[in-house]
Amino acid sequence: MKITDITVYLAKEWRTFLFVIIDTDEGIYGIGESGITGRELAVQGAIEHLKPLLIGQDPFRIEHIWQLMFRSGFFPAQRILTSAMAAIDVALWDIKGKALGVPVYELLGGRVRDKVLTYNHNSGETVEALVERCLQAVDEGHKVLRWGLAHQSSTEFTPRQAVLRAIKEFDAIRSAVGDDIEICIDLHTRLNLADALWLCQEAEPYRPLFVEDPLRSENYQTYRSLRNRTTVPLAAGEQYSSKWEFRQVIEEDLIDYARIDLCICAGLTEAKKIAGWCETHYIDLAVHNPIGPVATSAFLHLNLACSNFAVQEMPRLPNESLPDVVLNQPEWRDGYLLPPERPGLGIEFDREAVKKYPFEITPIPMLHRVDGSMTNW
Repeated sequence: MKITDITVYLAKEWRTFLFVIIDTDEGIYGIGESGITGRELAVQGAIEHLKPLLIGQDPFRIEHIWQLMFRSGFFPAQRILTSAMAAIDVALWDIKGKALGVPVYELLGGRVRDKVLTYNHNSGETVEALVERCLQAVDEGHKVLRWGLAHQSSTEFTPRQAVLRAIKEFDAIRSAVGDDIEICIDLHTRLNLADALWLCQEAEPYRPLFVEDPLRSENYQTYRSLRNRTTVPLAAGEQYSSKWEFRQVIEEDLIDYARIDLCICAGLTEAKKIAGWCETHYIDLAVHNPIGPVATSAFLHLNLACSNFAVQEMPRLPNESLPDVVLNQPEWRDGYLLPPERPGLGIEFDREAVKKYPFEITPIPMLHRVDGSMTNW
């Protein structure tokens, strides 16, 4: 079997998407999806650079192709290139599963669990509205609830006000949902060390599953300081692009949950290696899956095959996003995704239907402080 073509499909629905289809000379095709929302054209350009290297390759040689993509440009691959690699890598695993007639999780070592726990996204203009939405999510079957650190308007973020509101949210949500529902907050790398420490310490009595991305990701040293001064479990890693970027937070036990995004960190091939490394440090996976239905399926297979898994992010339930484009999306029941039985990822891609969702460049949100200085979104 040989790779004959690689096609990029850009689409816009509730957010922008980049999908990849790899065709082979035996008529089997694979589907992949890339991360880095808001930079899809850059990822598309990276795929165009990789395409001549891959045409004619044996798609079964996944590790060889991974090394070829990562190392062929001399300069080590990082986010844009690894996001391009991710879409290609996932599509190769899909091809291999289809060719062998087995789900991808069988190729990753087989299932170690019967279902995969998920968490949704919750929001509200007020604390009361957020609590109402969380109670609705519990009624829908969710066992884990996530919400984000509030900003004061669509463009303005004030750390002190955000932390004070988050403390009120913890108290109100825990009181409303009880002790059997897990809760977690995403700080989205918006806080400095002092404010993150303040919030984490105040959150301790409410027993969150974790506090996500309390600090910016560029400087690993700050996690060392935070780690030693709070008992709240910490989750980070969604912005890391490879096992090398995960190295310090794993080796120094700076996190409790690894936010691996296989659509950014170079695909299933790399994510499985990072997961194994995390296992040696008793770090569980709380994977970052904020994008489309192809990514959701790829993460499902990874999580079914990893013993050190905790929870999968999933802002849209199966078939709530692009149901006419990505067919046979997995089943979700009572808080869990269920294992697919079809070969490969278990999904199909309608190349005509995707044309109904024309791509347009969509600026991602940006926040600033009261004084006009920029902060992370």
